[in-house]
Amino acid sequence: MGKKKVSVGNWAYIWGGYTDAPVPLTDVVKRLQEYKFDGVEFGVFGPHLSFEDAKDRQKRLAVKKLLDDHGLAVSAVAADFGAVPPMLANPADYLDVVMQHAEICLDLGTNKMRTDTIVPPTEVPGGMSYETCFWRTAEVFHRAAEVAGHYGVKFSWEFEPGFLFNKPSEIVRMAHAVDHPNFGVLFDSCHAHMCAVVGARQMGEKETLPGGVVQFAHMLTGKINHVHFIDSDETLHDNSTSTHAPFGKGVLNFDEIVKALFEAGYADDWWPMDLCFWPGALEATAPAKAFMDKLVAKYS
Repeated sequence: MGKKKVSVGNWAYIWGGYTDAPVPLTDVVKRLQEYKFDGVEFGVFGPHLSFEDAKDRQKRLAVKKLLDDHGLAVSAVAADFGAVPPMLANPADYLDVVMQHAEICLDLGTNKMRTDTIVPPTEVPGGMSYETCFWRTAEVFHRAAEVAGHYGVKFSWEFEPGFLFNKPSEIVRMAHAVDHPNFGVLFDSCHAHMCAVVGARQMGEKETLPGGVVQFAHMLTGKINHVHFIDSDETLHDNSTSTHAPFGKGVLNFDEIVKALFEAGYADDWWPMDLCFWPGALEATAPAKAFMDKLVAKYS
């Protein structure tokens, strides 16, 4: 087993407490180099690199050079699918966005692309039945995994309380319904807790698991192809998605979670962390990296 590599999502420094004054990408990478990060999980979002700007290959290559100059690899690309919800968009339009992001992935030197279901979990959109919505999503994800695979890029779905299909059984069902070897689930530790233990923002009857995050990971054995590490204080950010609480400010047992991820078959060397929406993400980065370094030393 190789030494695990730690990255952090760049969106932590452009959203949340930084919405009005995003931290420039040049400042972010200098800080990450100083803290000895292995890489960055790169969100294709302005002002760091919007999807529109990323269509210009020279602009994305400039980002790659900036990262290279600071010794930072890219663990995955968080793609901008905001304009094409999978259950509502024309599949051809969705796949076009997949192809464009696959090229971004290749130029940034990563083989993973992250997606989500875009729409909130409060109701099934567009007057569809639940099953129609579910299977349209599964079919589009299957085709997206196929297309991304042609570029050598894995397609990874991040579930969370803020988006449709957020019950443990729905997530497991989707992973099997998509049924493509290039598709997997992005298992974020705080989202897993909020979905499996708190049962946040679920439609209809609440569904939780007695074994919590560990049981949830086991239920997804063979289906997890990416992870995010961060704590959970069992609250929601802006009543929408999970609060990404810095390590030690929540209730998660990461020794149990790491062991469960191993048992579920997650073997990738990347262990990204995610401080999304945390108001003091920049100040929280160094202690979070120190926590991850200890975890890496223990389990690599």
